[in-house]
Amino acid sequence: MTTHCRQLGDIPMVFSEEVSEAIRSGAPVVALESNVITHGLPYPDNAITARKVEEAVRAGGAVPATIGVEGGRILIGMTDKDIERFASRPGIPKASSRDLPVVLAQGGMGATTVASSLVAAELAGIPFFASAGIGGVHRGAENSMDISADLIQFTRSKVAVVCAGAKSILDLGLTMEFLETHCVPVVTYQFDEFPAFYCRTSGIRSPQRLDHAAVIARAVESHWALGGSGSFLVAAPIKEEDAVDSREVDSAIVDAADAAEREGVRGNALTKYLMRAVDKVTEGRSARANMSVLISTAELAGRLAVAHAQLTQQGSPAGASTPAGER
Repeated sequence: MTTHCRQLGDIPMVFSEEVSEAIRSGAPVVALESNVITHGLPYPDNAITARKVEEAVRAGGAVPATIGVEGGRILIGMTDKDIERFASRPGIPKASSRDLPVVLAQGGMGATTVASSLVAAELAGIPFFASAGIGGVHRGAENSMDISADLIQFTRSKVAVVCAGAKSILDLGLTMEFLETHCVPVVTYQFDEFPAFYCRTSGIRSPQRLDHAAVIARAVESHWALGGSGSFLVAAPIKEEDAVDSREVDSAIVDAADAAEREGVRGNALTKYLMRAVDKVTEGRSARANMSVLISTAELAGRLAVAHAQLTQQGSPAGASTPAGER
């Protein structure tokens, strides 16, 4: 597969041929993070997972654009060789939005997170992004000030984010308060609660429930037309048969958080510590749930990107009716 290099401002970007053509023609594209490849499963399972996520976007009708950093350039749409290289090379650093300028300047490799993927997606002109779960406000943030860069980036990047909510290890109530304070629209797709990653329920009612892709597409466009300068968040729960019981997870998190405090585990290390504790208590079911939600959010993002592309190509008015039977 050939690639196309472009210089957007002072930032060099390399587009795969497929993604370049899709953007040029107005076809639906969904951006994906590469952190899942480098900081998830061991090789070759990580490469297999990345390809499954891309296949899910295609199943939804859109073109996947996995994003990474290499050689002082941002890759927009990884080729199979790119995925294999990122999956098999150890030690590739995680690059959040604040790290991007340094990684680019140094000319090394970097795996994009939710936050940095949004920066790249907006630069590339890709309006949709999919992730299993977003970061948020951590438990005890009133003392630690531990708030994910994802939330800050939502206030800056005009990209629609499709996810399965936020991880249960976070303070979901404060996360929702942050999003409300910063005027980030949050809707859930065909569900009444804000989901909690591999748990369907969080106990927090969704601010808005929307049941049709066309309506979500119009809401996204309306947000930006009204002057919204940031993201639009769409959350959908994990499939019921793959979900982990929220009470079981919460109990594990409380115990693990107490142990982390005794052991002095803080900062970036805390998230990994808590996630491993949950995986151990659930005997691996949370890891399998993670895989399930990666696939389901990618497929939904593909369908929403299709609806959005149809809307923008037709120039439909904000109040247009929803076709009968549209999902």
